[in-house]
Amino acid sequence: MNFPFDDAPNTVAITCCHIMNDNMPILHISHDSDDGMWQFLCGTPHDTSEGRIVSLHQIYMHDPTVAQLADMPCGYSADRQDITTAWRIRKSQRKT
Repeated sequence: MNFPFDDAPNTVAITCCHIMNDNMPILHISHDSDDGMWQFLCGTPHDTSEGRIVSLHQIYMHDPTVAQLADMPCGYSADRQDITTAWRIRKSQRKT
């Protein structure tokens, strides 16, 4: 398998029920600086109960375009307006 991420395919990632259950597009990705966790979200506000734990491979199979950000370093995030627009990558704001 040609997996684009440096992390193993079974690496835990966070997503939301809107992506997994309602097939909404992934519009926000973060690669957290504190623990290296990947988050793949739909871009709308969420309640913690809407979070889902999945594998990085599962996300990649759901939306292969996330491979465009496979080398995004920890501490950065990316957003796009819809699935046809380019990702905007930025350094994440440090939480206080």
